[in-house]
Amino acid sequence: MFDLKTIRDDPEAFDRGLGRRGLAPRTPEILALDRAWREAQTKAEQLQAERNKLAREIGAIKAKGGDAGDVLRRVGESKDEQARLEAEAGRLKAEIDTLLAGIPNLPADDVPDGTDETGNTLIRRHGTPRALNFAAKDHVALGEGLGQMDFARAGKLSGARFVVLKGGLARLERALGQFMLDLHTREFGYTEVSPPLLVRDETAFGTGQLPKFADDLFRTTTGLWLIPTAEVPLTNLVAGELLDEAALPLRYTAWTPCFRSEAGAAGKDTRGMIRQHQFNKVELVSIAHPDHSGDEHERMTACAEEVLKRLDLPYRVMLLCTGDMGAAARKTYDIEVWLPGQSAYREISSCSNCGEYQARRMNARFRPKEGKGTRFVHTLNGSGLAVGRTLIAVLENHQQADGSIAIPAALKPYLGGLEVLTRDG
Repeated sequence: MFDLKTIRDDPEAFDRGLGRRGLAPRTPEILALDRAWREAQTKAEQLQAERNKLAREIGAIKAKGGDAGDVLRRVGESKDEQARLEAEAGRLKAEIDTLLAGIPNLPADDVPDGTDETGNTLIRRHGTPRALNFAAKDHVALGEGLGQMDFARAGKLSGARFVVLKGGLARLERALGQFMLDLHTREFGYTEVSPPLLVRDETAFGTGQLPKFADDLFRTTTGLWLIPTAEVPLTNLVAGELLDEAALPLRYTAWTPCFRSEAGAAGKDTRGMIRQHQFNKVELVSIAHPDHSGDEHERMTACAEEVLKRLDLPYRVMLLCTGDMGAAARKTYDIEVWLPGQSAYREISSCSNCGEYQARRMNARFRPKEGKGTRFVHTLNGSGLAVGRTLIAVLENHQQADGSIAIPAALKPYLGGLEVLTRDG
């Protein structure tokens, strides 16, 4: 959401921001509705003031024993007109709110312009892809070769874009999630949360999933939504709250299943575990002071990167262009891990600074130590990491010629000291 006063004060800047997103100007429509809304409000307030004056006239007339019938008629007409104007103001305000709710966040000044991923900028690389002396297999061939990754049975149970992991792979997935949680809580100061997986409309609206992306979500028969990411409940922990400035930043992490219909991904990544309807992810969320959210963004990205460093996985960090960012973000770093089976870097984490965009939708504020009034917090979120995609990366990068998987040193304590994952577990 956006501050109407900011749009009134500098409509050209607002439309420039939309233009960088590839969108047409919207301020003529917004400001026309805004003028009509304020005019209706002002007239309603004027009628109330006039009626207060008429009430005093009625008292004076009656005190003198006169007939106040004409003034009473005017009071009745004034009440009816005021009610009409207030209803009109309410309708116009709702129309403005609906319009603004569907507009994406404006990009930060240092975000590169572009229409798609070809406009993204390489920030840094870490690690060198391992030179294999055998033909690299992808995670599907490796998992099925181990006898521990089953898409056919998952399809029998649930349809396409699901998987059954068992034995050593199920254990490895659990180890990855536990390792990530321990790293983020013990070393990076995040508070672990076990949130609900079902949320209300207003919760999904708060982080921007509704109304625009309803088709990407799963909804229950009771009207609740399955979370597409733990960002939704974690960020909304501060919805409607007035926080102390000294408490900022708040840092939360959660390891949850995530559910996505992938309505906009027809035909993409249909093979394997890259894009599924259900997957596990460790999420990072920060509630930050507006003056420090840029530094918090860099910190969060570094926390996500550290997972890959400790798993000895080569990766690169990309700054997304205006045409490739999510709707709620004002700036996003994508971390892309090297996958030998695809001979390509693939996204494993997106770390985004949403500024006050989500905070306005949630009404999440803090009271500054100095000065009057309140300010909206800034919200940030990132994958720390997507567990399934990290499993894919471990399989492909640590594969051996015989199809077994060498276990990264960071995971061995979680697997009872296991050195190599084989068909026998």
